[in-house]
Amino acid sequence: MSAAADLKPRGRRTACRVLLLLATALLFLWLGAALWFQLPARISAAGSALSAAAGLAVAVLVWRRPRLGALALLLVALVAGLWWTSIKPSNERDWAEDVAHGVSGEVRGDEVVLHNVRHFAWLTQETAVPRWETRRYRLDQLRSVDLFSSVWGNPAIAHTLIGFDFADGAYVVFSAEIRRERQESFSEIGGFFKEFELVMIAADPEDIIRLRTDFRREQVSRFALNLTPEQARALFLSYLARANQLAAQPEFYQTLTTNCTTVIFQLARLVEPGIPRDWRILLSGYLPDYLYDHAMIANDRPLEEIRRQAILAPGGPVVP
Repeated sequence: MSAAADLKPRGRRTACRVLLLLATALLFLWLGAALWFQLPARISAAGSALSAAAGLAVAVLVWRRPRLGALALLLVALVAGLWWTSIKPSNERDWAEDVAHGVSGEVRGDEVVLHNVRHFAWLTQETAVPRWETRRYRLDQLRSVDLFSSVWGNPAIAHTLIGFDFADGAYVVFSAEIRRERQESFSEIGGFFKEFELVMIAADPEDIIRLRTDFRREQVSRFALNLTPEQARALFLSYLARANQLAAQPEFYQTLTTNCTTVIFQLARLVEPGIPRDWRILLSGYLPDYLYDHAMIANDRPLEEIRRQAILAPGGPVVP
């Protein structure tokens, strides 16, 4: 009986050690990745290696002296948490040229003035003649809204943009994008670790859509959204309000929760609170399927036919 009774505390101690080791592994994996993406490139590898060495030391301590190891783990978590919360987003960095300015604007009755509308003349997918313009739009001329879905590799992942078409011939596309610094390139993993800010770009379709169809050779599709005039107006104004909010109070881009598609969903819910949540909001390549199922785009024909007809040909028209 005594031997059996003695096994129970041993089992509990072993289980405790295993749980602490698991927590140690998770904490130092996260810390190593965070240091990799947050430290300057010249020392990021050293920072991650130091994190791995510290993690190994804490793991040994956890196994040999669990209470002291748990205290060390708690201390590391506290310091890492304080460091992480000290990293703040900013609008003042040396930005890549195509995201150098976010859009902002004012509403004057039915007239909207947008500042920093991008209208680049692209020469290659990396080089362009930059133009940032102030443009005026009449809300009483807003006649339709389009969703653009741009796929470049994995069909489950797409960049989504919203275009507003005006009866007087004006057209503007809004796109929530990562805001890269000049030396940075996009990383899905980096988007989990505060590597990029979020920026709202407003652009001429001959810039932002043509870049994707003709220069990057992405597969871009355009879907007309089924919105009432009141919903279209409210969606435009929600984009403008979000853009002004980002101009005043910067935010980080987050790969899962604050990206091009989730921003659209959040803004759409301001217009229509009953829009249901769905896994296809995260796997944005399937967003047209979601819209089709909920009659937010035409669904009078098979989805595959609608998808096929929505594809924009390189060199062809990008707007209706």
